[in-house]
Amino acid sequence: MDDVVDVAVVGAGPAGSAAALRALQLRPDARVLLVDAAEFPRDKTCGDGIAAHALDLVEALGVPGVSRLGPPVPRLRLRSPGGRVVERTCTRPNRVVPRTVFDSELVAAAVARGARLLRHRVRRLDVRPDHVVLDGTVAARVVVGADGANSTVRRLIGAPIAAPSATAVAVRGYARTAVDPDTLVIEFARGPYPAYAWSFPLPGGGANVGFGVFDKRGSGSRAELVAAMRALLPGHEPDPASVRGHHLPLSTGPRHHPDGRVLLAGDAAALVNPLTGEGIFDALASGVLAGRAALLGAAAGAAHRAAMRRTFERHHAHGAMLARLLRRPRFLDAAVLAAARRQSVFDAAVDLGLGRGTAPLHALARVAIAYASPHRRAPSSP
Repeated sequence: MDDVVDVAVVGAGPAGSAAALRALQLRPDARVLLVDAAEFPRDKTCGDGIAAHALDLVEALGVPGVSRLGPPVPRLRLRSPGGRVVERTCTRPNRVVPRTVFDSELVAAAVARGARLLRHRVRRLDVRPDHVVLDGTVAARVVVGADGANSTVRRLIGAPIAAPSATAVAVRGYARTAVDPDTLVIEFARGPYPAYAWSFPLPGGGANVGFGVFDKRGSGSRAELVAAMRALLPGHEPDPASVRGHHLPLSTGPRHHPDGRVLLAGDAAALVNPLTGEGIFDALASGVLAGRAALLGAAAGAAHRAAMRRTFERHHAHGAMLARLLRRPRFLDAAVLAAARRQSVFDAAVDLGLGRGTAPLHALARVAIAYASPHRRAPSSP
């Protein structure tokens, strides 16, 4: 095993492709291997929403033109469990791009830059003093585990198992019609755990529709989740053949970024937003950080942990705090009412839910006012 690559990335989704792209952006001569069990293009259970925040990261990686893959969706509408509604135009439009298309574009960009793509399912990992061996055949100075929610790499390096309260469960399907072709639509459900249905308009018509529960204890069967989706999105039935289920490891779960030559990024690092279920931004951002750290050899783990803390600590702390509050339906009603009254509150919520924003004091104050006087009418204002 004389041929040791510089970086082996397990998983070629957004986190893995971002890691490969960033490593090659910094060191064009680096030997980077992308390892994935699937053949691309491949489907991925997801809402297919690509936030403007995520597109910024893709552009910074030197992959121009990704926004052409889906038309702009300028508006966002959200209905709370108590029937409060906010519908506003986002500061920058988001897009809806099927993951079969989006992920393939990123993989192709990484390969064009010099990464080698290997179709292989990783089952074993052997950490040695100066390199890591995958399945006895692939040797790399650093391995990036970006292999998703059921990450083999995460399990093999002894990461703790997330509690049910830090695991969301969702189903997704494709419908022939969209609730609104210009709007990302989110309908929160009544119940003991935060949950919502979504309808995201697809390029060319139709919609990605789904239903997710932000606590595994409240998930139920796939049939029950589809029934909940149907109740909140009447008339927008998904094709039964397109319905898929998925677990989402939320960022409220335990962190695991040990020293050494094995790094975690994306869903493998449990980075899904606990307020929205969005994971593509965090996948890309953590992949970028992993790609940079991976060039440091034995120092990679410590560097990646420090970079992740600097980048995400405040965002994750604010998200965890608000996720606890969202378990109270009245709080969510107040948050939606405050966002309907003030564009600045709406913008802060979008940044927190789709990027790595925080909850500014002025927004929290507005939510507190709405919470204290939920029935007082107030006109929306800029």
